[in-house]
Amino acid sequence: MLIGRHSFIRQSKLSDVAGRIDYISNPKRQEYLYATYQTEGVTPEFWKNLARENQLDFKASGSAGKCIEGREFIIALPESFVQYRADDVVRLFTETFHKRYDVECSAAIHHNKTKTNYHIHLVFSERKMLGQPEVKIATRNMFYDEQGKHRRTKKEILDEQGNIRAGCSIIPKGEVYESHIFTKKEEWFKNKAFTKEVKELFTDTINYYVKEESEKLSVFKQGGVYLATKKIGKNNPKAEEIKADNAARQEWNRTVDVALVEGVPEEDILKIKQEKITDETLQSIRTYGWLPDMFRQIIRGAKNFLQEVIFKFKLPPKPVPKIDLQEWKDMQKVMYDLQGQSREIKRTQQDISSLKKQLSELRGFFKGKERKSLEGKIEMLEDLEKRLHKSMEQIVKREGYPNVQAFQKVYNKAEALIMEYNEELRAWKNQTEQKKENPLEQPKKASVLEKLHRYQQEDRQQPKRSVKKKSMDRER
Repeated sequence: MLIGRHSFIRQSKLSDVAGRIDYISNPKRQEYLYATYQTEGVTPEFWKNLARENQLDFKASGSAGKCIEGREFIIALPESFVQYRADDVVRLFTETFHKRYDVECSAAIHHNKTKTNYHIHLVFSERKMLGQPEVKIATRNMFYDEQGKHRRTKKEILDEQGNIRAGCSIIPKGEVYESHIFTKKEEWFKNKAFTKEVKELFTDTINYYVKEESEKLSVFKQGGVYLATKKIGKNNPKAEEIKADNAARQEWNRTVDVALVEGVPEEDILKIKQEKITDETLQSIRTYGWLPDMFRQIIRGAKNFLQEVIFKFKLPPKPVPKIDLQEWKDMQKVMYDLQGQSREIKRTQQDISSLKKQLSELRGFFKGKERKSLEGKIEMLEDLEKRLHKSMEQIVKREGYPNVQAFQKVYNKAEALIMEYNEELRAWKNQTEQKKENPLEQPKKASVLEKLHRYQQEDRQQPKRSVKKKSMDRER
């Protein structure tokens, strides 16, 4: 079954982690805040201490831009999740992440103002708390410039008059010049593969708890057959343009769904996407620059081309069994039980026959005790045989059949139908595989050189006409 919707799970960097957590978890700032949750290691001062250490390290590194104090995932949930307790939902997603990556988190679950987007904000730390704070004591005077960088000598922080420049500092010998209560940042959290991994983790979690198959989601595959749609941010001046762009992309994606259902190979769809969308868009940009209307026309042209491929690529309908497959499985189980009983009956009959032969061969006046023992064994086995026969009758009667013969007749007819279905299915698979192994070739436009070459070939095949030479006198 094709999954029509992709999950929306986005990661963002936070330059004010404490402020962001207050924004997502403060009832005064959120109209539809349903629940909040934080992992066990989050103390009242945790995020402030984390921000302070991140800022100190950022300043010491001399990097440009903003300091990243933490990261956040926004997880869009299916609307059906409102039926679950919000506390349970936000705890489930937060603890799932915490157990996988072992970092502290704070989360909140919201609706937007129009109550059309049920979602979780999950803020997490890129660092872990150290078991013991790491403290460094100065063994000599330490000098720092305006950027917080360590300098070797005092002269490097003095102005022309020999005074310490504003913003520079000295840490005397014996005092703490550096302390850490967190580990270094986990580099894995900066990797695109990490974001992809988390998307798959949360998408699987969502799919496990949705009740309707139609609500199941999939992670959008970059470079796949679909076109990604763009999120429209608040007060975006290009909102209408993005909306129109998304509509064209969705037309293509819906057509791709139909193509896949009809059996068009993914390789063919990817080829059409590359040639009719990617290549033509690049050519358009080189020639005219970025034109949104032109891009939408390119997508619709590709969609129309793909529709033509679908019309031509018709697979035969898959065979349908003439008997319910579950019923057939149930009948097979009954037959398996009957065959098991039949084997037991045959073994019992063989044992009875063997004992009777021994009894017939037993001669002599003093063999009475042995004879009595054999007769007793025969009697027990004959009783067992009767019980096995009765058990066979009970097996078929439990399934609604009057006797074994009636069941056997129905089973034979069902088996014939299943064999017929399997043969049809085998032929269908062979036919579809051949169709997929020989995909439709896209028509090529003959180039000018190809046409010229063909005309030359045609001309060579024409009989040559005799040409009368002009006389030398006439040329003179």
